Amino acid sequence: MAVIEVSNLKKYYQVFQKEPGLAGSIKSLFKRKYETVKAVDDVSFSIDAGELVGFIGPNGAGKTTTLKVLSGLLYPTAGQVSVLGYTPFDRKPAFQKQFSLVMGQKNQLWWDLPALDSFLLNKEIYEVPRVQFDQTFADLVTMLDLTKVIKVQVRKLSLGQRMKCELVAALLHQPKVLFLDEPTIGLDVVMQQKIREFIKDYNQKYQVTIILTSHYMDDVKELCDRVIIIDKGKIFFDGKLSEIIKKYADRKTLEVVFDRPMEKKSFATIRAAKIKTFTPKRTVFTVKREKVNQIAAELLKSFPVVDLNITESSIEDIIREVFTGRDFS
Repeated sequence: MAVIEVSNLKKYYQVFQKEPGLAGSIKSLFKRKYETVKAVDDVSFSIDAGELVGFIGPNGAGKTTTLKVLSGLLYPTAGQVSVLGYTPFDRKPAFQKQFSLVMGQKNQLWWDLPALDSFLLNKEIYEVPRVQFDQTFADLVTMLDLTKVIKVQVRKLSLGQRMKCELVAALLHQPKVLFLDEPTIGLDVVMQQKIREFIKDYNQKYQVTIILTSHYMDDVKELCDRVIIIDKGKIFFDGKLSEIIKKYADRKTLEVVFDRPMEKKSFATIRAAKIKTFTPKRTVFTVKREKVNQIAAELLKSFPVVDLNITESSIEDIIREVFTGRDFS
C-alpha cells in the first residue's frame, strides 16, 4: 500500500534579477526582471509502507524542496501530493503527529538546555502519553547509546552526539513517515557508520517509511535497495540501486603494481585502457568490461607486474558519470 504518492509535482520560484551597480539599482525601482527557477519540475513517484528509499542528486537538484513539500513546509506550484492519506500543506494536526523531518544542517534542540528538556517539550507538543514516551525514550537512548549525554547542554555536545539527539527528538512520537535530509553531513566516518546502523535497525524494527537524501554514497549503498535519482528538478531513475550498477558499470578497474619504476608513456600501446591514477610503481586503469581479460593478459606479458587486482567501479564513480552526461533513456 502506498504511503507517499506524488503526481506531477511542480515547485517554481520567481527569482529577482538585478543589474549591477547604482544604475541597476535605480532601474530596478521602475522595472524589475524575474527569472523562473524550476526547483521541482513534473515529479511523480510512490513509496509503500516500510520502504527505505534513497533520494539522491547533485546540489540544487530539487531533493530538499521535494521533502519540504512532502512535509507541508512548502506549497507546490502544481501537482498532487498525498502522505498517509493527507495533503501535507493543509498542515492538519493529525498529519503533523505522524511524520518527522530531520535536516542535518538544522537544529531543533534548545542550544543552552540539556537535550532531555527538548525531549520533554516535544512530548507535550505531540501529546505523547507518558507510558508511550517512557518506553520509546528508553528504547531510543539505548539504541543510540546516549545515556551519559542527555543531561548535558546541547552546545557542549559533539556534532555526532547532537545528531543522535536530533534523531531522538524526531522519533519520540513514533512517526510513521521519516524524512532524513543529509543526516550524516559533517560527521566523521565512525559516527556516519553508527547513524547508518541506527537508521537501518530502526526501519527494520518499527517498519517506518523513510526517504533519505545524502551526498555520501555509503549511506545510500548500505541502507537503500531502491533509489530515486533527481537532477534539475526531474527524476531520471527510479528503481533498484543494483540496476544502476548493472546497467551503467560498463568499466572495471585494474590496479597494477610493478617491481620497478615505469614511465607513463610506456603504456601508450595499451590503447583500450584509460589511466585513472599514475605513479611509477603503481598505476590504476579503467577498462571496458569486455576488454578486461585482454588488457590484463597484455599487461602481464609486456610489463614487470608483481601484483594485479581487478575490481568493479565504485558507486560514486557510476553516479558521477550519470550526472556528467549520461541519461536514462
